[in-house]
Amino acid sequence: MGGAPAASAGGRCERPPLLPRVAGTQGGGMLGKGVVGGGGGTKAPKPSFVSYVRPEEIHTNEKEATEKEVTLHLLPGEQLLCEASTVLKCVQEDSCQCGIYGRLVCTDFKIAFLGDDESALDNDETQFKNKVIGENDITLHCVDQIYGVFDEKKKTLFGQLKKYPEKLVIHCKDLRVFHFCLRYTKEEEVKRIVSGIIHHTQAPKLLKRLFLFSYATAARNSPATDPKKHAVMFDTLQDWCRELERTKGNMKYKAVSVNEGYKVCERLPAYFVVPAALLEEDIVFFQGRGIPIWCWSCHNGCALLKMSALPKEQDDGVLQIQKNFSDRIYKTVHRPPYETAKTEDLSSNFLSLQEIQMAYSKFKQLFLIDNSTEFWDTDIKWFSLLESSSWLDIIRRCLKKAVEIIECLEAQNMNVLLLEDNASDLCCLVSSLAQVMMDPHCRTIFGFQSLVQKEWIMGGHCFLDRCNHLRQSDKEEAPVFLLFLDCVWQLVHQHPPAFEFTETYLTVLSDSLYIPIFSTFFFNSPHQKDTNVGRESQDSQSKPLNLLTVWDWSVQFEPKAQTLFTNPLYVEKPKLEKVQRKGTHFKHQRQLSLPLTQSKSSPKRGFFREETDHLIKNLLGKRISKLINSSEELQDGFREFYDGWHSRPPSYQGLLLPRLEGPEIKVWAQRYLRWIPEAQILGGGGVATMSKLLEMMEEVQRLQEKVEVRHHSQEALQAEAASPPRTSGRLSSLFPFALLQRHSSKPVLPTSGWKALGDEDDLAKREDEFVDLGDV
Repeated sequence: MGGAPAASAGGRCERPPLLPRVAGTQGGGMLGKGVVGGGGGTKAPKPSFVSYVRPEEIHTNEKEATEKEVTLHLLPGEQLLCEASTVLKCVQEDSCQCGIYGRLVCTDFKIAFLGDDESALDNDETQFKNKVIGENDITLHCVDQIYGVFDEKKKTLFGQLKKYPEKLVIHCKDLRVFHFCLRYTKEEEVKRIVSGIIHHTQAPKLLKRLFLFSYATAARNSPATDPKKHAVMFDTLQDWCRELERTKGNMKYKAVSVNEGYKVCERLPAYFVVPAALLEEDIVFFQGRGIPIWCWSCHNGCALLKMSALPKEQDDGVLQIQKNFSDRIYKTVHRPPYETAKTEDLSSNFLSLQEIQMAYSKFKQLFLIDNSTEFWDTDIKWFSLLESSSWLDIIRRCLKKAVEIIECLEAQNMNVLLLEDNASDLCCLVSSLAQVMMDPHCRTIFGFQSLVQKEWIMGGHCFLDRCNHLRQSDKEEAPVFLLFLDCVWQLVHQHPPAFEFTETYLTVLSDSLYIPIFSTFFFNSPHQKDTNVGRESQDSQSKPLNLLTVWDWSVQFEPKAQTLFTNPLYVEKPKLEKVQRKGTHFKHQRQLSLPLTQSKSSPKRGFFREETDHLIKNLLGKRISKLINSSEELQDGFREFYDGWHSRPPSYQGLLLPRLEGPEIKVWAQRYLRWIPEAQILGGGGVATMSKLLEMMEEVQRLQEKVEVRHHSQEALQAEAASPPRTSGRLSSLFPFALLQRHSSKPVLPTSGWKALGDEDDLAKREDEFVDLGDV
């Protein structure tokens, strides 16, 4: 086989001898382990077909491939920074490592690999293709860690390098793992591409240097779409007034414009809602701190509110002023016996950002798999590693906290006031979860996108810091919004008919956190956004930048791909006339809420409670209590509320509660496992079933259209009927993302060597012994 080539001082090959080539494609496409192995380590099992290719043949193939190289597509404002040729993108599989030959480039927007086999994917496989980010593209903000392989040892790369690696490994925040072999790349190009990638992904940045502004400037004169078609943006006073009317909260609360132009507080939005009894001078007194800000109103008149803590002071006089101010403000939402409120301090009695970040750092390592061997090694201790990360437990605690809030609003008829230092992290998380569970409007696509705009964007969640987009400080980083999406996924997984959107929608939304052409997740506050796009600029002649919103999904996906965002099993809210005509249909469905008082319970409700308590006592014992409440004892009211809800059939357009028992909180497989071929079930899984259902619904719709169209000729109808329906193709349990990667690195045999090595049948038999078919 020729042995391992000698490594230079820079960790690269000087001149390889004979290179074993396994069934190469044009331009040196699929290369065997002797080419891509890090330093010529462990020998691979003997392949079924090996030819020996000399280095000069590689350069010949390189010249031939130049004419067929894939064109680098640049977005408006995108600039090429550096590139390297003769790079091998390694495909890690069980006993063989194969590589796809191509170019590695770095722009001010992304890292991209341009391989020779980009046309290999057929139309069926590209039906969910992202129009902005390709299969082999990594946005600079999506890069998590960069490693270099030196003599088979993987080391983290940062800063200026004295020695350059023979292999580059990139871990992405969407949990993709890329391996690029640089052993046959020119030394100058290796230095340029490695240094460029490290600098542009890890060096601290200024906000104005983000690609977001380059793109917006280049597309300044392009026609802008109306973002209000996709979500309520809550950037006008009318938006807040309409939300108050929708939730029937306009009797007790009012929308204010005291912060218009951000004169009072840069942390708050220009418009927001406060209790009607609150005076405007109270809002100004502590620059918006210590003020109950309205989030949502329940059908019974109770409201969910949030409040940022007052500044910490040592002076006794100032502390007394703060106490008097807080007492006066608290009376606007707590006026017993007419109105009562409960304060929930999330800063001291709940999670910390450090806990969330530490748990996710451990959790994500379970899915950043380099090869099949590592996958099966960690599979043995999967459950212990999963438990030690505490990520699922944090999800459970978040869902439980939201249920506690709902119990106060629904069962105890109390206002709930969420308290946090800045009211922009855990307040956003808990209030959003509570609204998803209580308000069916938030379970539609439009309503959910409006909810994110209201609670997260206008609520001042620091996306820039929490996602560490500027790479300025790791201390502020914490995946709070991703935690929210994971909690919502638990609800979608447990109650699919209650949601108009699918898990694919949530997965794509989580990916969009790292695409810097959308402004949605790249600012810390509305004030920061308005200031930097020119809306607050004194220069009247400068035209404000029109930044894209992530909610316009047509920017990323074709209409056909967007159909995967919509749940075909969604149970829509019934029309009023249908309910009146068929009132008995909902006889056994749960109403919008449970009874608010517990003094008088109907015999039927008492029966439910008695049966439920008996079941829990005999079958589950204390297990549910332990799993739901950790080490605390559940209050009787919460336990009755939780158990009572789950003892009845669900109403998907009413209150929705999650199951909190241990086995019910699961790993979001589509997001976390989608890039691991070993974790896929080819031809199976719930998504394959749903895709088949979609095909059937499309076929029914086509048949209905044919029946309705009477003016067409019989021949035209027969021609239409002859066209075959769309097929689902190769599906897996992780569809649609599984189709974006190769199920197998099955090499394509070159015709030039067939005569000397035997007939075609022998070659096919020998090949099948070694390579598993990926398209079966």
